[in-house]
Amino acid sequence: MARWMIVTACVAAVVLAGCSREQPAGSGNGTATGRVLRVVATTTQVADLAANVGGDRVKVTRLFKPNVDPHDYEPSPADIETIARADLVLENGAGLESWLHDTVTSSGFRGPVVDTSQGVRLRQVGGEPDPHIWQNPRNAQVMAANIERALAEAEPADAGVFQANQAAYTRQLQALDVEVQHQIDGLANKQLVTNHDAFGYYIDRYGLQFVGSIIPSFDTSAELSGRDIRDLVAKIKATKVKAVFSETSLPPKTAETIAQEAGVKVVEGEDALYGDSLGPAGSDGDTYLKMVRHNTRTIVSNLSGA
Repeated sequence: MARWMIVTACVAAVVLAGCSREQPAGSGNGTATGRVLRVVATTTQVADLAANVGGDRVKVTRLFKPNVDPHDYEPSPADIETIARADLVLENGAGLESWLHDTVTSSGFRGPVVDTSQGVRLRQVGGEPDPHIWQNPRNAQVMAANIERALAEAEPADAGVFQANQAAYTRQLQALDVEVQHQIDGLANKQLVTNHDAFGYYIDRYGLQFVGSIIPSFDTSAELSGRDIRDLVAKIKATKVKAVFSETSLPPKTAETIAQEAGVKVVEGEDALYGDSLGPAGSDGDTYLKMVRHNTRTIVSNLSGA
């Protein structure tokens, strides 16, 4: 009897210890009872949002690679096979993935394809929607909510887990938004020149003043004329811009040339902005939250001072 009581007490102690242990990050506050969903996300940003909302109930595969220009993307046979095996496909939307419909059709995938831009108020420039919606953390909140609904519909048994994860992540996005606004508000000079027109949502949200971009287009494949270069150099001089910001997914050569002609510094290398893509693992931009903080820190430090 004494041995039985000791064994029972030990088992009870182990159970209690297990119940009191903190849950892993991203596991949510609900009880996971469903299968692990195979999720394919087109962009690095959507993949990161999906990983935060899905936690350990999803296996996310991203099609775009870190620090690679998504405008140059062409689906490979391996990508098509990955889509065919998915339970759910998530796209950025807003016109970014013009190739997706044909790719999904050719893969034979019959599951849901979710446009995470649903509900986002799109910027219109020259009659075209700006697809860089992730540059505003408030838009990222909408995207995360769309992802949560899609995951819950795909696996209702884990709806509570997805909802809890999304609520926790939304609080982080809200805190990020306040943090960025506070830093940008402290700038006296808010004139911004970037590699291409990828920061419109960020600029609009935080009250920066867009002077121009090296590539005057959403699409990085657009060609830059000699007149475009001369006009931008003149604008930089006239508006007293302090720096030209290069991007991690684009070559800095043209930005360097324009900065030199205008007599201002170029921000490049490890300090370059994350525009179209998150960074590789271990970089300052390997998650959405870190990307926005890196971009904000870089902008503020280079536009501050005399």
